[in-house]
Amino acid sequence: MKPLAIAAAVLVLLLAIYCKLDPFNLSPIADYPHFQTFKVNMPPWSQIPKPRDAHNLLRNSRIKFSDQVQGPESLAFDPLGRGPYTGVADGRVVVWYGHSWSDFAYSSPNRSEICGWKPSTASYWESEHVCGRPLGLRFDSRSGELYIADAYFGLMKVGPEGGLATTLATEAEGVKFKFTNDLDVDDDETVYFTDRSSIHERRNFVLLMYSAVANGRVLRYDPKTKQTNVLM
Repeated sequence: MKPLAIAAAVLVLLLAIYCKLDPFNLSPIADYPHFQTFKVNMPPWSQIPKPRDAHNLLRNSRIKFSDQVQGPESLAFDPLGRGPYTGVADGRVVVWYGHSWSDFAYSSPNRSEICGWKPSTASYWESEHVCGRPLGLRFDSRSGELYIADAYFGLMKVGPEGGLATTLATEAEGVKFKFTNDLDVDDDETVYFTDRSSIHERRNFVLLMYSAVANGRVLRYDPKTKQTNVLM
């Protein structure tokens, strides 16, 4: 074997040992000694859906409001057609009134200066659990109330006038939500929503991706009985 090949093999081996031992605790999982990974059984490539955007319409679309809202997630329109409303990275729900964005609601009662503007969405991760992170949004077409799936504060609701949202559910069947994600409201006002993980919070989403743990849930909230049930 040539000296160059031997040197390359030794370098790869040393790199593998370094990554395994992580002596300087630089790994994203360094602070999580009980971190586990799970096997994912992928379907055959032939069963994976093919792209349907043959003309690359999404790639050719325009990005709007890039300097005005950071990390918009879900979009919703109220029963009068106003909006869109969206949750942003600093924990607010904002609404577009045709000429500018205005504050509408917020999910955390503990907002402070740490929830102020930051240069990138990643800059908010450290304070998300304090400031809130509203993700899924849906209006109840009858009452005009806005339901909010906040990643840290659970399922919430705010009235047509906005303001501080009220918490409706933070756990189901004895298991607390860790990453409340999206929701929908049906015609009889029942709320269906998702909790992406019962272990990892949204600010630790990298751990969730690395572990591939399948403990996300689909849940149902009945506003009449105020009960939350796990559907799957």
